[in-house]
Amino acid sequence: MTALPVLTSPLLDLPGVRHAFFTRQGGVSEGIYDSLNVGRGSADDAGHVIENRRRAAAWFGLPETALNTCYQVHSAIAVEAREPWCGVRPEADGVVAARRGLACGALAADCAPILFADPQAGVVAAAHAGWKGAIGGVAEATLAMMAKLGARPARTVAVVGPCIGPASYQVGPEFRDRFVADEAENARFFLQEAGEDQPRFDLPAFVLHRLRRAGVGACEWIGRDTCAEEDLFFSNRRAFKRGEPDFGRLLSAIALD
Repeated sequence: MTALPVLTSPLLDLPGVRHAFFTRQGGVSEGIYDSLNVGRGSADDAGHVIENRRRAAAWFGLPETALNTCYQVHSAIAVEAREPWCGVRPEADGVVAARRGLACGALAADCAPILFADPQAGVVAAAHAGWKGAIGGVAEATLAMMAKLGARPARTVAVVGPCIGPASYQVGPEFRDRFVADEAENARFFLQEAGEDQPRFDLPAFVLHRLRRAGVGACEWIGRDTCAEEDLFFSNRRAFKRGEPDFGRLLSAIALD
């Protein structure tokens, strides 16, 4: 295991499970990708990305090929990883495993990564929940795939990692209308104080709501805002506001130990 700086959650401090919410620190990338950019879809130097992924996988004591991350498409699709994908990534946003020797990973740069574990069943998972995936049901799809492998929601712990927080996530009224049209109660996830031109969306609270409604036994947000904490996290929104051409991707990962 290498000494990369990571964030963890006490909820996932479980027997037989290892997890990490990696920051942007500890890698080899440069410039706007400084330094632990693991996004193969970015315009970063491919060799740097591979080395960064190697370092992250080594944190779990695994080779880079055992770090299974999807070609993320903001879907509600979850897939099982039975062996290392070796660079062939399925188009999905949730990855589930029930064997040792694999790490399930989710990439994000403001979207919400979710790590799941049912230690009794020996099943772990990672999901990428942007607003489209969250409202579309990626958390529920991941739990359903876990259930096929013997997990139960009531025994499952789920933790939402670093993502854009409500203080940083201003949206237009049409965005709020879409959520309210889906379910009227979703209005409570939009905050608008006096003097604010636009509402702010509480993405982590919405994801936690979906997890609890799906019957997850325990869940929490790690409480870190990717857009607000530049030293630690990449942020799509921050890069867009600055007119930067691209941004790095953070990794959240979990494995059976």
